[in-house]
Order: sequence, then C-alpha cells, then structure tokens
Amino acid sequence: MLKRPKLTSHVSKTLFKSLFKRPSFVFFSFGFSNSCTIDYSNCTARSICQSNDSESENEWERLLKPFDLNVLRKSLHKITPFQLCKLLRLPLDVDTSMELFTWAGSQEGYCHTFDVYYVLIDKLGANKEFKVIDSVLLQMKEEGIIFRESLFILIMKYYGREGVPGQATRLLLDMKSVYGCQPTFRSYNVVLDVLVAGNCHKVAPNLFYDMLSKGISPTVYTFGVVMKALCMVNEVDSACSLLRDMTKHGCVPNSVVYQTLIHALSKSNRVSEALMLLEEMILMGCTSDVQTFNDVIHGLCKINRIHEAAKLVDRMLVRGFTPDDITYGVLMHGLCRTGRVDEARALLNKIPSANVVLLNTMINGYVISGRFDEAKAIFYDSMLSVGCNPDVFTFNILIHGLCKQRRLGSALELVNAMAVKGCEPNIVTYTILVDGFCKEGQLEKANIIVNEMLAKGLSLNTVGYNCLIHALCSAGKILEAMEIFGEMPSKGCKRDIYTFNSIISGLCKGDRIEEALGLYQDMLLEGVTANTVTYNTLIHAFLRRGSLHEAHKLVNDMLFRGCPLDEITYNGLIKALCNAGAVDKGLGLFEEMMRKGIKPSCISCNILINGLCRTRKANTALEFLRDMIHRGLTPDIVTYNSLINGLCKMGCIQEALNLFDKLQAEGIYPDAVTYNTLISWHFKEGLFDDAFFILHKGVANGFVPNDATWYILVRNLLKEINMESWNF
Repeated sequence: MLKRPKLTSHVSKTLFKSLFKRPSFVFFSFGFSNSCTIDYSNCTARSICQSNDSESENEWERLLKPFDLNVLRKSLHKITPFQLCKLLRLPLDVDTSMELFTWAGSQEGYCHTFDVYYVLIDKLGANKEFKVIDSVLLQMKEEGIIFRESLFILIMKYYGREGVPGQATRLLLDMKSVYGCQPTFRSYNVVLDVLVAGNCHKVAPNLFYDMLSKGISPTVYTFGVVMKALCMVNEVDSACSLLRDMTKHGCVPNSVVYQTLIHALSKSNRVSEALMLLEEMILMGCTSDVQTFNDVIHGLCKINRIHEAAKLVDRMLVRGFTPDDITYGVLMHGLCRTGRVDEARALLNKIPSANVVLLNTMINGYVISGRFDEAKAIFYDSMLSVGCNPDVFTFNILIHGLCKQRRLGSALELVNAMAVKGCEPNIVTYTILVDGFCKEGQLEKANIIVNEMLAKGLSLNTVGYNCLIHALCSAGKILEAMEIFGEMPSKGCKRDIYTFNSIISGLCKGDRIEEALGLYQDMLLEGVTANTVTYNTLIHAFLRRGSLHEAHKLVNDMLFRGCPLDEITYNGLIKALCNAGAVDKGLGLFEEMMRKGIKPSCISCNILINGLCRTRKANTALEFLRDMIHRGLTPDIVTYNSLINGLCKMGCIQEALNLFDKLQAEGIYPDAVTYNTLISWHFKEGLFDDAFFILHKGVANGFVPNDATWYILVRNLLKEINMESWNF
C-alpha cells in the first residue's frame, strides 16, 4: 500500500469536528446504503450556487463533513469503488484524495478497480504529481490490475502539458515491457504530438520508424504529425517521400498532410513542387483553404513569379474562395517589389475595403519607385478621406521617402504632424531621421534628433549607432566615432558586424592599420563573425601600404574561418602582384578565381591587361583581350586605353592607331585619356603633325582638351622651340 499522507489542518480540525456529535446513521442518508443514494454532481452544483450562505465555512467543507475518516473506519458500512470514484472526482486536494483512496483500500474484502486508479491518476496528473503517479502504477502492477491503453494516454498527455516529452516517450516504451500493455497507434500519435509540441522534431521520426518496426500500422494523423516534424527541421524531401509511402500502409493523404507539405515547400522556395502538390490535392478531392493558396502565392512572389501568383488568385476566385487581406497584401508587395506599382494600384482599387496594411504596402511601393507624390496622394485621398487612420508604419514609410529625396525639412514637419494624428514617433522614426541627416553630413542636426529621442525616453538602437559611427568615419572624425563605439555596451546596445566594419574602415583610411587589426581581434573575441567586407578592408589597406605578406596572412585567416574570397579580394591581390611586376602570379590568381566559380568583371581583366602592358607584354595583353571577349566580357574604354598605351610604349604606334579606329567602330567613345596618350606618344616620336591631327580630329568628335592635354602640348612645343633655338 502507498504511504498515507496526513489530512490538511483545515480538514482535520474544521471539516470533521462537528461530526463527532452526530450519530453514525448520518452515513445512511448520504448514500452509503443500498436504499438511498445521492447525486454528488448535483450536490456540487448546488453547493457552488450557495456560496453566500456562510462566510466562515466553505461549501465543499460542509459537503464533506459526513466523511470523517475516523467515523468511517468505525462504521460497519463499506464504500464501493463506484462511490470512491464519485468522491475522487470532487475538487478535493491531493492529500485528502490520497487519504480517501488509502482508507478505502484498507477495507476488508475491498479491491480498487481500474476506474478508481484512472480517476486518481487523472487528479494526480492535473496537479503535476508525476512521482506519485509512478508509485500508483507500481501499486496497480502489484495488485494485478490489468492495464488499459487509455490510462497511459492520459498520463502522456499530462507529460506533454508539463513540457517533458522525454518522460512521455519513456512511458510509451515501458508500456509493453514493464506494464504488459501493448501500445497501439493511439499511444504513438499522442507521444508524437507531445514531441512536436515540445520542439523535439528530430526525435519524432525515430519514434515513427520504431512504431513501424514493431508492426504497428500508422494512421493518416501519424503521417501528418511526422511530416510536420520533418518539415520543421528542413527535411522536406523526407517528408515528401513519406507522402508516397502512405498508400503502402493503407492511408490516403488528407488536407492537413497536403497543407503541411505545401507550406514547407513554399517556404523553401520550391514553389514548382508546391504547385504540383496543390494540383494533386485538388485532384484527390481534398479541400484546400485560403491559407494553402496564400502559401503558394507568397512563395511565387518571393522568387518574382508574380504573373503566376496573380493567375493563382484568379483560380481561387473560380473555385469559390475569397482572397483575404493576406492574399492581396502578398501579391501587392510582390508587384511593388518588382517595380509593377501601377498593377498593384489597379489591384488595390479592386479590393472592396482596403485596410491600413494594404494602403501602407501601396504607399511603400510608390516610395521605393521614387513616386513620392503618388504615395502622398494615397495617404491623403485613399486613407484620410475614408476615415482609415494611418499608423506609425504609414508615417515611417513617408518619412523614409522624404529622406531619400533629401527633403529633410519636410520629413521633420511630418514627424511633428504625427502627434496631431494621435500617432507617436517610435525608435524607427527617429532612426530614419538620424540616418537621413547622417547621409547628408549634417551631424549636428543628427545629434539634435538623438537628444530629442532620448528626452522622450527612447534609446538609440544598434542601427542608429551605426548611422552615426559610419557618418563620423566618413567625415574623418574617427576619435568621435570611437567614443560613441565605446559607449554602446554600457547603453545595452550590442555592436554588430556593421559597427565594427565602419570603425575598421575609418581607421584604415587614417592609416591606423595596426589599430584596425587590433579591433578585428576584439571583434572575434566578442563573438562577432568577420565577413568579406571586414577582410577586404584590411587586406586592401595592407596592399596600399605595400605589405603583401600581411595581406596574405589575412587571406589565409579569411579562408581558415570559412569566409570565401570574392572578386574584390582577388582584384586587390592581382593588382598588388601586377604592381610588383609578378604579372604571371596575377594571371594564376585570375585562373583560380575562375575555377572557384567567381565570374570576373571588366575590372579584373583591366587590371591584368594594364599589368601586362606595363611590363611590355602588349601582345599577350591583346591575346588576353580576345579571350576576355570569348568569355562573354565586353571591354570598355579603360581596357583600350591600357592596350593603346602598352602598344605605344613598345613603339607600335601604328598598331595603337589601328586599335583606336577599332574601338570607335565598336561604338566605344575615346575619352581624354585616349587622346592624351596618343598625342603624348606622337610628340615623343617627333610626329608633331600627326599629334596635332589627332587633336583636331578629337575636337571635331566632341573631345574637350583638359589640363593634361594643354600641359602635353605646351611642354612639347616649348621643348621644340628650345631645340630650334639651340640649333640656331
């Protein structure tokens, strides 16, 4: 027997003390004889309704006064399991319930039934007495009670509510081995539900396969729960394969199964597969809903398949579904994001009663497209005129649009107008303003905005700090930027990669590379992961200084930390090698870049062509140009200027002139560098007439001589005059 807990003081003193004055026949009147019974549920309702009868005595206490255990022990009348179940269902505390349970079990010839244990365990589970439940289960086993699955399902559900899915799984696995009760799909379904609700998504599939290995047939519900678990850990392929396995187990997919998979596929940008499943779902006769269509529409809009998304909305209407605000909002956002603002406006006009979210989407679309006047028209005509109150998001969108147009004064006026409309500016509002003034270099006004924000009890967030720090670094005020950078942790504001990158860039611009490198180390210690921008800033700073060895050390560190080199990294290294005369190594890096799938731009090719021409390898540069064109890259004027200069340096002036004529035939217009290069080399070769011919031809074609042109002309003419004077 279980150890009997003591009754609570109010039960032992208040509940029973009056009963010692009553004769024992009082029990007969309360239903412990065969001749008279009482409906305790009616007593319960009646006692609740009479809650005002006595301030000093609880209704449940008065109801339970006849059940003084001391009197019950002396009574010759036994309590039956049925009557005990009735008592245990009353809202008694656990101690009293256990006292009743223990006393009833001590009666001669009495045995607890399964129903008694079920009611008791139900009460224990509701009170989170799981250790007592384990003891009761062992007592049931000792007494030879035949276990039923419903009892374990009850306990498993209580484990789930308490958030201990591991205990629910343990009990499921112990059902057969410890308690001799064979679990069915019902038990597995409950535990699978508990595991998914408890974020144990990776465990759920393992339990499912354990179920199959034991020959327990799953249901459609089982498959649905396991698929949901797999999708939650991005195992969408495994979830989809289970869909095909359902028929092997005699299960036909239902709407929930299809909706789970369609949602996961759409979220993973696998919209074509989601569309196929939606078609299959309809063909199978499963009822779809608006949310299912919305998932696919959202997925299509994310990958810019807006036309298909719009067609799917039409299909919704044909099938009798009414698109909701989410449907229209997602489609409008997709249209605006891809620049199809007029189509979004046409869609908005079709919506019977557009809400503030849809109107905000439209306003934002106009702002992004630079059509601020039309955004303002939506605000005044479609929003205020119909009584739709703008919210803080509306104002923030408009303020952002004004800042983008550099109309900072109008932005401030709109902030002041917010209060009139009953809308208080938030941290985003002030951050937009701070960013706008910082981008214009108006740091003093940005500080005024910050002070106003602080006066209203709002704290600057990481984005706001980043705006200030970046602006200060751009203005060369690195000391002030460092001061603000240092105060961020004390203000409870976490410094992110953008914060560190701004400071590192500012330090490198000021040639304080060692400090920048030290800050890079501090950043890693703070747990902030360096990105490509961080490394490129430091690498290029060392390359500008000529410290190629230090730059290579950073490249190795970059690769060690799993940060891939990009075109900017390679271009910096290739340029440094070319400047050092190691053009062949530069070509090797170029090939490495190609092998790693990084498509070079014209800039990469121009660096190499310039390097080859500087080392008097113009013919190799011309071959590289042909290869460049073959790879699909279009040379620009910088390419041709390098080649023309390289050919002239090698004395191949005629070839340079041929290339000059070719670039004009290809529609590339020569610039001042082109003309100055040819004029200068013709002067060097003593071809004064040809030099002046090129100058006149260039002016006729729209070339405007610059300072360098006049310097070349004057220097060479003076040189010629001096030579003639000396000869004379």
